[in-house]
Amino acid sequence: MKVARILKDGKETFAVVNDTGMFATREDLQNQTGIRLPSALEDFVFEGHAQKLSTARLSYSHDIKQARLLPPVKRTFKIICLAFNYSDQASWVRFGKSPPKDPVIYMKPRTALAGPLDDITCPRSVTQLDYEGELAVVIGRQCSKVEEGTALDYVAGYFVINDVSARDIQFMDKQYTRAKGFDTFGPCGPWLTTKDEIADPCDLRLVTRVNGEVRQDSSTKNLVLKIDRIISSLSKAMTLEPGDIISTGTPSGTVLSLSSHVKYLQHGDVVEVEIEKLGKIRNRIAIV
Repeated sequence: MKVARILKDGKETFAVVNDTGMFATREDLQNQTGIRLPSALEDFVFEGHAQKLSTARLSYSHDIKQARLLPPVKRTFKIICLAFNYSDQASWVRFGKSPPKDPVIYMKPRTALAGPLDDITCPRSVTQLDYEGELAVVIGRQCSKVEEGTALDYVAGYFVINDVSARDIQFMDKQYTRAKGFDTFGPCGPWLTTKDEIADPCDLRLVTRVNGEVRQDSSTKNLVLKIDRIISSLSKAMTLEPGDIISTGTPSGTVLSLSSHVKYLQHGDVVEVEIEKLGKIRNRIAIV
């Protein structure tokens, strides 16, 4: 099931979206099924309501263009991002030219989240703005010290995220938090696709385009640490809670890895990140 958090007629709600881009709001779902539903998308998904409705015959009467899409999840305690987690990245110098054996992470504030069609607003002081198309995993049940074999049981679903980065600040600070933590530096969506729709999250094509030009073209097959390993490892360091977002890393093709060939993002550029079966986000750069 594809579940979107939307703004419609000035009111925030959630909706179920079908494959043609039509949707049914929470109110529509209640009227059609007679089932009382929670008001928050997170409760709808995490408490099993989405699963209960997955076999219902639903009618979709609204076009997705009639609503503003918001970040799918807003009730998150942690946004955990992985670095150096694609086998097609150019270098593993920090790890003795071998990929890391455990997640190398940094945190992104939830205030960085933006909708799938929102502008990415960047201060003029940033001179090296970069994109990172990534697969995001949403935790649906609290977990601590779980084993790899059961780790995926704690996943609610997946969505697309762009881990936008100010490289000049990253290099100046010598760490990632401020460089990746600006408001709107985490556009995501377009909706939360529940776990049951994705047979193998480690076999999805990922493409990032800038102004229509393909910059990243890879697959989650190339993840060094697979999702079960990531969740298991992280849960042994920190309790993962419902709504926590894990951004699983980006493949080669960022401006940083192509710096001799392409420019960093400029005002008016349009960045699209698309992941097979999950949809596409499209965000314009606004230098302010």
